[in-house]
Amino acid sequence: MEVCARTNVTLREFGCEQTLLSRPDGSASFVQGDTSVMAAVYGPAEVKVSKEIYDRATLEVLIQPKVGLPSVRERSQEQCVRETCEASLLLTLHPRSSLTLILQLIHDDGSRLSCFLNAACMALMDAGLPMNCLFCGVTCAINADSEIITDPTAAQEKESRALMTFAIDSKEQRVMMSYTTGSFSVHELQQCIAVSQKASENIFQFYRDSVRRRYSKNL
Repeated sequence: MEVCARTNVTLREFGCEQTLLSRPDGSASFVQGDTSVMAAVYGPAEVKVSKEIYDRATLEVLIQPKVGLPSVRERSQEQCVRETCEASLLLTLHPRSSLTLILQLIHDDGSRLSCFLNAACMALMDAGLPMNCLFCGVTCAINADSEIITDPTAAQEKESRALMTFAIDSKEQRVMMSYTTGSFSVHELQQCIAVSQKASENIFQFYRDSVRRRYSKNL
């Protein structure tokens, strides 16, 4: 599906740094505009008997808000991130083991779920875990004028009538996960998916550039 002319496919400036923390097996910070997330991956490690799965690894995702305890919103977003990671990781290579992904929100200025997804992917890469594809998150907002805004700020999210976040894979740009709120038509949903797939090209290019810069420094 082609992107509508009324759609503005623009993304805020990205920033990423890997291997920031010494204790986790992989870590990354990801910044989208003024939204910032820190991610840490532990494992594969020993798993509790009650959580053990005989033919694959057990993945646990924990989202920590900036202040206070996790709420229903964090629990819902944990499930979205976990399902996306499970679809991407080759968990069968590590049976009867545990993987833990911790996401700490540093600052929230909109598009937080997509930032969680992007930080998670970069941390999994840093941990060297086997994956069948990379993934990225893209958030779209539909405002009162029915215009689609990609990577919206917190102010733009408040003014929107619908908000959608998609996880896109790097191989075929398929939608791996979707999280939607508000009211929208089927056509608008299709437009947002097309916009997210187009925007994902820029994010995957940023992934490549970021990793290339990191290893060129090490060499």
